[in-house]
Amino acid sequence: MAHGPKHAGTPTGPSEEPAGPLSAWRFVVWFGVVAMLADVVYEGARSITGPLLAHLGASALVVGVVTGVGEASAFVLRLVSGPLADRTGRFWAWAIAGYGLTVVSVPLLGLTSVLWVACALVISERVGKAVRQPAKDTLLSHASAVTGRGRGFAVHEALDQAGALVGPLAVAGVLAVTGDDYGPALLTLAVPGALALALVVWLRVRVPRPVRYERGDTSTPTAPARTPRRAPSRAVAARLPGRFWMYAVFAGLTMTGFATFGVLSFHLVSADLLPASAVPVLYAAAMVVDAVAAVATGWAYDRYGGVVLVVLPVAAALVPALAFSATLPLALAGVLVWGAALGMQESTLKATVADLVGPDRRATAYGMFGAVIGVAAAGGGALAGGLYETSVPLLVAVTVALQVVALGVLARTLRRAPPGRAAPRVPG
Repeated sequence: MAHGPKHAGTPTGPSEEPAGPLSAWRFVVWFGVVAMLADVVYEGARSITGPLLAHLGASALVVGVVTGVGEASAFVLRLVSGPLADRTGRFWAWAIAGYGLTVVSVPLLGLTSVLWVACALVISERVGKAVRQPAKDTLLSHASAVTGRGRGFAVHEALDQAGALVGPLAVAGVLAVTGDDYGPALLTLAVPGALALALVVWLRVRVPRPVRYERGDTSTPTAPARTPRRAPSRAVAARLPGRFWMYAVFAGLTMTGFATFGVLSFHLVSADLLPASAVPVLYAAAMVVDAVAAVATGWAYDRYGGVVLVVLPVAAALVPALAFSATLPLALAGVLVWGAALGMQESTLKATVADLVGPDRRATAYGMFGAVIGVAAAGGGALAGGLYETSVPLLVAVTVALQVVALGVLARTLRRAPPGRAAPRVPG
Protein backbone atom coordinates (compact mmCIF):
# COMPACT_ATOMS: atom_id res chain seq x y z
CA MET A 1 0.00 0.00 0.00
CA ALA A 2 2.51 2.52 -1.13
CA HIS A 3 2.27 5.48 -3.36
CA GLY A 4 -0.36 5.83 -6.07
CA PRO A 5 0.40 4.40 -9.48
CA LYS A 6 3.42 6.20 -10.88
CA HIS A 7 3.71 3.91 -13.88
CA ALA A 8 0.76 5.10 -15.93
CA GLY A 9 1.57 5.26 -19.58
CA THR A 10 4.63 2.98 -19.40
CA PRO A 11 4.78 -0.06 -21.69
CA THR A 12 3.97 -2.42 -18.79
CA GLY A 13 1.54 -0.35 -16.75
CA PRO A 14 -1.95 1.06 -17.19
CA SER A 15 -2.42 3.23 -20.24
CA GLU A 16 -3.93 6.68 -20.62
CA GLU A 17 -5.65 5.40 -23.77
CA PRO A 18 -9.32 4.50 -23.36
CA ALA A 19 -10.50 0.91 -22.79
CA GLY A 20 -13.31 1.87 -25.13
CA PRO A 21 -14.42 5.23 -26.56
CA LEU A 22 -13.88 7.02 -23.20
CA SER A 23 -10.65 7.97 -21.46
CA ALA A 24 -10.15 6.84 -17.86
CA TRP A 25 -10.83 10.32 -16.47
CA ARG A 26 -14.03 10.70 -18.50
CA PHE A 27 -15.15 7.30 -17.27
CA VAL A 28 -14.56 8.35 -13.64
CA VAL A 29 -16.45 11.62 -14.12
CA TRP A 30 -19.42 10.05 -15.90
CA PHE A 31 -19.62 7.29 -13.30
CA GLY A 32 -19.56 10.05 -10.69
CA VAL A 33 -22.53 11.71 -12.40
CA VAL A 34 -24.39 8.38 -12.19
CA ALA A 35 -23.65 8.27 -8.45
CA MET A 36 -24.72 11.90 -8.07
CA LEU A 37 -28.10 11.29 -9.73
CA ALA A 38 -28.65 8.12 -7.71
CA ASP A 39 -27.79 9.99 -4.50
CA VAL A 40 -30.41 12.61 -5.31
CA VAL A 41 -32.89 9.72 -5.37
CA TYR A 42 -32.04 7.70 -2.30
CA GLU A 43 -30.69 10.46 -0.06
CA GLY A 44 -33.81 12.46 -0.87
CA ALA A 45 -35.95 9.50 0.19
CA ARG A 46 -33.89 8.71 3.29
CA SER A 47 -34.26 12.28 4.51
CA ILE A 48 -38.02 11.67 5.03
CA THR A 49 -38.19 7.91 5.66
CA GLY A 50 -39.03 8.30 9.35
CA PRO A 51 -41.83 10.87 8.90
CA LEU A 52 -43.22 8.94 5.92
CA LEU A 53 -43.50 5.66 7.81
CA ALA A 54 -44.99 7.49 10.80
CA HIS A 55 -47.55 9.09 8.45
CA LEU A 56 -48.56 5.57 7.37
CA GLY A 57 -49.05 4.48 10.97
CA ALA A 58 -45.65 3.13 12.01
CA SER A 59 -44.51 3.35 15.61
CA ALA A 60 -41.01 4.49 16.58
CA LEU A 61 -40.09 0.82 17.08
CA VAL A 62 -41.21 -0.09 13.56
CA VAL A 63 -39.27 2.83 12.08
CA GLY A 64 -36.16 1.80 14.02
CA VAL A 65 -36.43 -1.86 13.01
CA VAL A 66 -37.11 -1.15 9.33
CA THR A 67 -34.31 1.41 8.92
CA GLY A 68 -31.94 -0.79 10.94
CA VAL A 69 -32.68 -3.84 8.78
CA GLY A 70 -32.25 -1.68 5.69
CA GLU A 71 -28.84 -0.39 6.74
CA ALA A 72 -27.69 -3.87 7.74
CA SER A 73 -28.84 -5.20 4.35
CA ALA A 74 -26.89 -2.47 2.53
CA PHE A 75 -23.64 -3.77 4.02
CA VAL A 76 -23.98 -7.42 5.04
CA LEU A 77 -25.45 -8.59 1.72
CA ARG A 78 -22.23 -7.44 0.05
CA LEU A 79 -20.73 -10.65 1.42
CA VAL A 80 -22.87 -12.35 -1.23
CA SER A 81 -22.89 -9.81 -4.07
CA GLY A 82 -19.11 -9.25 -4.02
CA PRO A 83 -18.02 -12.88 -4.48
CA LEU A 84 -20.81 -13.50 -7.00
CA ALA A 85 -19.68 -10.53 -9.09
CA ASP A 86 -16.15 -11.96 -9.14
CA ARG A 87 -17.34 -15.47 -10.01
CA THR A 88 -19.61 -14.41 -12.85
CA GLY A 89 -17.46 -11.54 -14.15
CA ARG A 90 -20.68 -9.64 -14.89
CA PHE A 91 -19.79 -6.45 -13.05
CA TRP A 92 -21.92 -4.21 -15.23
CA ALA A 93 -24.96 -6.45 -14.78
CA TRP A 94 -24.66 -6.28 -10.99
CA ALA A 95 -24.17 -2.52 -11.05
CA ILE A 96 -27.15 -1.91 -13.36
CA ALA A 97 -29.39 -4.27 -11.37
CA GLY A 98 -28.51 -2.51 -8.12
CA TYR A 99 -29.16 0.95 -9.51
CA GLY A 100 -32.40 -0.28 -11.08
CA LEU A 101 -33.66 -1.67 -7.78
CA THR A 102 -32.97 1.63 -6.01
CA VAL A 103 -34.43 4.00 -8.58
CA VAL A 104 -37.60 1.92 -8.92
CA SER A 105 -38.16 1.40 -5.17
CA VAL A 106 -38.07 5.10 -4.24
CA PRO A 107 -40.81 6.47 -6.57
CA LEU A 108 -43.02 3.49 -5.66
CA LEU A 109 -42.83 4.73 -2.07
CA GLY A 110 -44.74 7.77 -3.24
CA LEU A 111 -47.54 5.62 -4.62
CA THR A 112 -48.21 3.33 -1.68
CA SER A 113 -50.52 3.97 1.24
CA VAL A 114 -49.91 0.58 2.88
CA LEU A 115 -47.37 0.47 5.69
CA TRP A 116 -45.94 -3.00 5.08
CA VAL A 117 -45.42 -2.21 1.39
CA ALA A 118 -43.59 1.00 2.28
CA CYS A 119 -41.42 -0.91 4.76
CA ALA A 120 -40.54 -3.46 2.10
CA LEU A 121 -39.64 -0.70 -0.37
CA VAL A 122 -37.40 1.06 2.17
CA ILE A 123 -35.47 -2.18 2.67
CA SER A 124 -35.50 -2.89 -1.08
CA GLU A 125 -33.78 0.43 -1.78
CA ARG A 126 -30.97 -0.49 0.63
CA VAL A 127 -30.66 -3.97 -0.91
CA GLY A 128 -30.09 -2.24 -4.24
CA LYS A 129 -27.02 -0.55 -2.78
CA ALA A 130 -25.70 -3.91 -1.55
CA VAL A 131 -26.22 -5.44 -4.99
CA ARG A 132 -24.33 -2.78 -6.91
CA GLN A 133 -21.63 -1.51 -4.57
CA PRO A 134 -18.86 -4.17 -4.84
CA ALA A 135 -19.22 -4.33 -8.64
CA LYS A 136 -19.38 -0.54 -8.91
CA ASP A 137 -16.25 -0.04 -6.78
CA THR A 138 -14.43 -2.67 -8.85
CA LEU A 139 -15.34 -0.98 -12.15
CA LEU A 140 -14.20 2.36 -10.77
CA SER A 141 -10.96 0.87 -9.45
CA HIS A 142 -9.92 -0.16 -12.97
CA ALA A 143 -10.09 3.42 -14.27
CA SER A 144 -8.46 4.78 -11.10
CA ALA A 145 -5.38 2.68 -11.89
CA VAL A 146 -4.75 5.32 -14.57
CA THR A 147 -6.07 8.48 -12.91
CA GLY A 148 -4.56 7.68 -9.51
CA ARG A 149 -6.43 5.59 -6.97
CA GLY A 150 -6.98 8.43 -4.53
CA ARG A 151 -7.93 11.03 -7.12
CA GLY A 152 -10.30 8.73 -9.00
CA PHE A 153 -12.26 7.70 -5.93
CA ALA A 154 -12.13 11.26 -4.55
CA VAL A 155 -13.67 12.86 -7.66
CA HIS A 156 -16.33 10.15 -7.65
CA GLU A 157 -17.11 10.83 -3.98
CA ALA A 158 -17.26 14.60 -4.53
CA LEU A 159 -19.86 14.18 -7.29
CA ASP A 160 -21.70 11.64 -5.16
CA GLN A 161 -21.95 14.10 -2.27
CA ALA A 162 -23.34 16.77 -4.56
CA GLY A 163 -26.33 14.48 -5.02
CA ALA A 164 -26.53 13.89 -1.26
CA LEU A 165 -26.85 17.67 -0.87
CA VAL A 166 -29.37 18.27 -3.66
CA GLY A 167 -31.69 15.33 -2.92
CA PRO A 168 -32.87 16.28 0.58
CA LEU A 169 -33.13 19.96 -0.39
CA ALA A 170 -35.23 19.08 -3.44
CA VAL A 171 -37.57 16.91 -1.36
CA ALA A 172 -37.87 19.65 1.25
CA GLY A 173 -38.80 22.13 -1.49
CA VAL A 174 -41.53 19.90 -2.93
CA LEU A 175 -42.93 19.22 0.54
CA ALA A 176 -43.08 22.96 1.21
CA VAL A 177 -44.93 23.63 -2.04
CA THR A 178 -47.39 20.73 -1.70
CA GLY A 179 -48.13 21.12 2.01
CA ASP A 180 -46.14 18.10 3.19
CA ASP A 181 -47.55 15.69 0.59
CA TYR A 182 -45.06 12.83 0.42
CA GLY A 183 -46.39 11.40 -2.85
CA PRO A 184 -45.28 14.20 -5.21
CA ALA A 185 -41.99 14.63 -3.35
CA LEU A 186 -41.04 10.97 -3.88
CA LEU A 187 -42.45 10.73 -7.40
CA THR A 188 -40.32 13.72 -8.42
CA LEU A 189 -37.27 11.59 -7.67
CA ALA A 190 -38.21 9.30 -10.57
CA VAL A 191 -36.68 11.85 -12.96
CA PRO A 192 -33.07 11.75 -11.66
CA GLY A 193 -33.55 8.00 -11.14
CA ALA A 194 -34.39 7.44 -14.80
CA LEU A 195 -31.44 9.59 -15.85
CA ALA A 196 -29.07 7.62 -13.59
CA LEU A 197 -30.23 4.29 -14.98
CA ALA A 198 -30.02 5.48 -18.59
CA LEU A 199 -26.53 6.87 -18.03
CA VAL A 200 -25.14 3.72 -16.42
CA VAL A 201 -26.49 1.65 -19.34
CA TRP A 202 -24.84 4.11 -21.74
CA LEU A 203 -21.54 3.75 -19.89
CA ARG A 204 -21.77 -0.04 -20.15
CA VAL A 205 -22.21 0.27 -23.91
CA ARG A 206 -19.34 2.76 -24.32
CA VAL A 207 -16.89 0.93 -22.02
CA PRO A 208 -17.94 -2.73 -21.80
CA ARG A 209 -14.70 -3.84 -20.14
CA PRO A 210 -13.14 -1.18 -17.88
CA VAL A 211 -10.52 -3.72 -16.73
CA ARG A 212 -8.67 -2.80 -19.93
CA TYR A 213 -7.73 0.51 -18.31
CA GLU A 214 -5.82 -1.30 -15.60
CA ARG A 215 -4.28 -3.96 -17.83
CA GLY A 216 -3.17 -1.48 -20.46
CA ASP A 217 -5.15 -3.27 -23.21
CA THR A 218 -6.30 -0.53 -25.57
CA SER A 219 -7.45 -2.67 -28.46
CA THR A 220 -11.00 -2.21 -29.68
CA PRO A 221 -13.28 -4.19 -27.37
CA THR A 222 -15.09 -6.90 -29.32
CA ALA A 223 -15.55 -9.46 -26.56
CA PRO A 224 -18.71 -9.67 -24.46
CA ALA A 225 -19.03 -7.19 -21.59
CA ARG A 226 -17.76 -9.53 -18.91
CA THR A 227 -14.38 -10.41 -17.51
CA PRO A 228 -13.21 -13.76 -18.89
CA ARG A 229 -13.38 -16.53 -16.33
CA ARG A 230 -10.19 -18.43 -15.68
CA ALA A 231 -10.09 -21.79 -13.97
CA PRO A 232 -13.46 -22.26 -12.23
CA SER A 233 -13.44 -19.61 -9.53
CA ARG A 234 -9.92 -20.61 -8.43
CA ALA A 235 -8.74 -17.01 -8.21
CA VAL A 236 -11.92 -15.98 -6.44
CA ALA A 237 -11.71 -18.82 -3.94
CA ALA A 238 -8.10 -17.98 -3.05
CA ARG A 239 -7.61 -16.23 0.23
CA LEU A 240 -7.54 -12.49 0.33
CA PRO A 241 -4.08 -11.21 1.32
CA GLY A 242 -3.20 -10.75 4.98
CA ARG A 243 -2.55 -7.05 4.38
CA PHE A 244 -6.18 -6.66 3.36
CA TRP A 245 -7.51 -8.21 6.56
CA MET A 246 -5.18 -6.10 8.67
CA TYR A 247 -6.35 -3.02 6.81
CA ALA A 248 -10.00 -4.06 7.33
CA VAL A 249 -9.32 -4.30 11.08
CA PHE A 250 -7.92 -0.75 10.99
CA ALA A 251 -10.96 0.55 9.13
CA GLY A 252 -13.32 -1.28 11.44
CA LEU A 253 -11.65 0.19 14.54
CA THR A 254 -11.93 3.74 13.18
CA MET A 255 -15.65 3.21 12.48
CA THR A 256 -16.32 1.58 15.86
CA GLY A 257 -15.09 4.74 17.52
CA PHE A 258 -16.87 7.05 15.09
CA ALA A 259 -20.02 8.84 16.26
CA THR A 260 -23.01 8.94 13.91
CA PHE A 261 -24.67 12.16 12.82
CA GLY A 262 -27.82 11.01 14.58
CA VAL A 263 -26.04 11.13 17.94
CA LEU A 264 -24.32 14.42 17.09
CA SER A 265 -27.59 16.10 16.07
CA PHE A 266 -29.35 14.70 19.14
CA HIS A 267 -26.78 16.48 21.33
CA LEU A 268 -27.09 19.75 19.43
CA VAL A 269 -30.87 19.86 19.85
CA SER A 270 -31.15 18.39 23.36
CA ALA A 271 -28.44 20.74 24.65
CA ASP A 272 -30.32 23.70 23.12
CA LEU A 273 -27.36 24.60 20.94
CA LEU A 274 -29.37 24.54 17.69
CA PRO A 275 -33.06 24.44 16.77
CA ALA A 276 -34.17 21.29 14.97
CA SER A 277 -34.84 23.29 11.80
CA ALA A 278 -31.15 24.22 11.55
CA VAL A 279 -29.88 20.63 11.74
CA PRO A 280 -30.45 19.82 8.01
CA VAL A 281 -28.53 22.97 7.06
CA LEU A 282 -25.60 21.86 9.25
CA TYR A 283 -25.77 18.41 7.68
CA ALA A 284 -25.57 19.98 4.23
CA ALA A 285 -22.50 21.95 5.34
CA ALA A 286 -20.91 18.71 6.57
CA MET A 287 -21.55 17.15 3.15
CA VAL A 288 -19.68 20.02 1.49
CA VAL A 289 -16.73 19.42 3.82
CA ASP A 290 -17.03 15.70 3.02
CA ALA A 291 -16.55 16.39 -0.69
CA VAL A 292 -13.61 18.76 -0.17
CA ALA A 293 -11.88 16.34 2.22
CA ALA A 294 -12.36 13.46 -0.21
CA VAL A 295 -10.62 15.36 -3.01
CA ALA A 296 -7.82 16.67 -0.78
CA THR A 297 -6.97 13.34 0.87
CA GLY A 298 -7.38 11.43 -2.38
CA TRP A 299 -4.87 13.70 -4.08
CA ALA A 300 -2.51 13.40 -1.10
CA TYR A 301 -2.83 9.59 -1.14
CA ASP A 302 -1.61 9.43 -4.72
CA ARG A 303 1.32 11.70 -3.88
CA TYR A 304 2.39 10.45 -0.45
CA GLY A 305 0.89 6.98 -0.16
CA GLY A 306 -0.94 5.23 2.66
CA VAL A 307 0.61 7.40 5.37
CA VAL A 308 -2.16 9.92 4.57
CA LEU A 309 -4.63 7.57 6.28
CA VAL A 310 -3.13 8.60 9.64
CA VAL A 311 -5.40 11.65 9.42
CA LEU A 312 -8.55 9.51 9.70
CA PRO A 313 -8.22 8.16 13.27
CA VAL A 314 -6.94 11.55 14.42
CA ALA A 315 -10.06 13.22 13.01
CA ALA A 316 -12.32 10.51 14.42
CA ALA A 317 -10.81 11.06 17.88
CA LEU A 318 -11.41 14.82 17.65
CA VAL A 319 -15.08 14.51 16.70
CA PRO A 320 -16.59 13.65 20.13
CA ALA A 321 -14.18 15.96 21.97
CA LEU A 322 -15.48 18.88 19.92
CA ALA A 323 -19.01 17.92 18.86
CA PHE A 324 -20.29 17.05 22.33
CA SER A 325 -19.12 20.35 23.76
CA ALA A 326 -21.57 22.66 25.50
CA THR A 327 -20.22 25.52 23.38
CA LEU A 328 -21.83 26.03 19.95
CA PRO A 329 -18.67 27.00 17.98
CA LEU A 330 -16.81 23.90 19.23
CA ALA A 331 -19.80 21.67 18.55
CA LEU A 332 -20.14 23.03 15.01
CA ALA A 333 -16.42 22.49 14.43
CA GLY A 334 -16.85 18.89 15.61
CA VAL A 335 -19.60 18.26 13.08
CA LEU A 336 -17.46 19.68 10.27
CA VAL A 337 -14.54 17.46 11.34
CA TRP A 338 -17.04 14.58 11.26
CA GLY A 339 -17.83 15.49 7.65
CA ALA A 340 -14.12 15.52 6.75
CA ALA A 341 -13.60 12.07 8.29
CA LEU A 342 -16.65 10.77 6.43
CA GLY A 343 -15.15 12.03 3.16
CA MET A 344 -11.99 10.01 3.77
CA GLN A 345 -13.98 6.91 4.65
CA GLU A 346 -15.99 7.08 1.44
CA SER A 347 -13.06 7.75 -0.89
CA THR A 348 -9.49 7.09 0.23
CA LEU A 349 -10.36 4.02 2.31
CA LYS A 350 -11.93 2.43 -0.78
CA ALA A 351 -9.05 3.48 -3.02
CA THR A 352 -6.61 1.64 -0.77
CA VAL A 353 -8.52 -1.63 -1.12
CA ALA A 354 -7.80 -1.56 -4.87
CA ASP A 355 -4.07 -1.24 -4.14
CA LEU A 356 -4.16 -4.21 -1.77
CA VAL A 357 -6.16 -6.71 -3.84
CA GLY A 358 -5.78 -7.66 -7.49
CA PRO A 359 -8.60 -7.34 -10.06
CA ASP A 360 -9.60 -11.01 -9.92
CA ARG A 361 -10.69 -10.83 -6.28
CA ARG A 362 -11.45 -7.15 -5.90
CA ALA A 363 -15.26 -7.34 -5.83
CA THR A 364 -15.00 -10.01 -3.15
CA ALA A 365 -12.67 -7.74 -1.19
CA TYR A 366 -15.03 -4.79 -1.53
CA GLY A 367 -17.91 -6.96 -0.36
CA MET A 368 -15.97 -8.12 2.70
CA PHE A 369 -14.71 -4.62 3.42
CA GLY A 370 -18.20 -3.13 3.16
CA ALA A 371 -19.55 -5.73 5.57
CA VAL A 372 -16.80 -4.97 8.10
CA ILE A 373 -17.46 -1.23 7.82
CA GLY A 374 -21.21 -1.73 8.16
CA VAL A 375 -21.02 -3.88 11.27
CA ALA A 376 -18.46 -1.53 12.82
CA ALA A 377 -20.58 1.53 12.02
CA ALA A 378 -23.63 -0.06 13.65
CA GLY A 379 -21.58 -0.91 16.74
CA GLY A 380 -20.07 2.57 16.76
CA GLY A 381 -23.46 4.23 16.69
CA ALA A 382 -24.71 2.11 19.57
CA LEU A 383 -21.49 2.69 21.52
CA ALA A 384 -21.59 6.46 21.05
CA GLY A 385 -25.27 6.66 21.97
CA GLY A 386 -24.87 4.51 25.07
CA LEU A 387 -21.78 6.27 26.36
CA TYR A 388 -23.28 9.69 25.66
CA GLU A 389 -26.13 8.86 28.04
CA THR A 390 -23.60 7.70 30.66
CA SER A 391 -20.71 10.17 30.45
CA VAL A 392 -19.40 12.39 27.67
CA PRO A 393 -15.82 12.33 29.08
CA LEU A 394 -15.97 8.52 29.08
CA LEU A 395 -17.21 8.58 25.46
CA VAL A 396 -14.28 10.80 24.48
CA ALA A 397 -11.79 8.58 26.34
CA VAL A 398 -13.08 5.35 24.77
CA THR A 399 -13.08 6.91 21.29
CA VAL A 400 -9.51 8.15 21.68
CA ALA A 401 -8.39 4.72 22.93
CA LEU A 402 -9.96 2.98 19.92
CA GLN A 403 -8.31 5.40 17.52
CA VAL A 404 -4.90 4.90 19.16
CA VAL A 405 -5.26 1.15 18.62
CA ALA A 406 -6.33 1.85 15.03
CA LEU A 407 -3.18 3.91 14.46
CA GLY A 408 -1.07 1.01 15.68
CA VAL A 409 -2.78 -1.40 13.27
CA LEU A 410 -2.36 1.09 10.42
CA ALA A 411 1.36 1.50 11.13
CA ARG A 412 1.82 -2.26 10.97
CA THR A 413 -0.20 -2.47 7.76
CA LEU A 414 1.83 0.27 6.09
CA ARG A 415 5.09 -1.49 6.88
CA ARG A 416 3.91 -4.59 5.03
CA ALA A 417 4.09 -3.01 1.56
CA PRO A 418 2.60 -5.04 -1.33
CA PRO A 419 5.09 -6.93 -3.51
CA GLY A 420 6.50 -4.83 -6.32
CA ARG A 421 5.81 -1.51 -4.59
CA ALA A 422 8.16 0.74 -2.71
CA ALA A 423 7.76 0.75 1.04
CA PRO A 424 5.44 3.60 2.05
CA ARG A 425 6.44 6.39 4.34
CA VAL A 426 5.35 5.68 7.89
CA PRO A 427 5.20 7.93 10.91
CA GLY A 428 8.24 8.10 13.16
